[in-house]
Amino acid sequence: MDMTEVKVFPVEEDKLRAYVTLTLDGCFAVRDLKVIQGLAGLFVAMPARKRKDGSYKDIAHPLNVGTRERLEAAVLAACEREVQRVAAGLPAPRAELEE
Repeated sequence: MDMTEVKVFPVEEDKLRAYVTLTLDGCFAVRDLKVIQGLAGLFVAMPARKRKDGSYKDIAHPLNVGTRERLEAAVLAACEREVQRVAAGLPAPRAELEE
């Protein structure tokens, strides 16, 4: 499984730093991952739904530690690139058209 695209949408809401859309193998998208500022640094929260009892349940999530680590590394690297791009005042990259 390859993470073929990571789109970062920065926000500044309390501890929330960005929303992320992840594309897997160029054919499956996972939206609403969140990059959150925690006590030990940034971490990636999976998309979740609020249950009737007030708790949250992940909608999609990695099934093993290795996949979670790869996913987090890709998302946090893309987030860092986006922060640097914005700080440098560079325009957002244009989506390439497929022929």
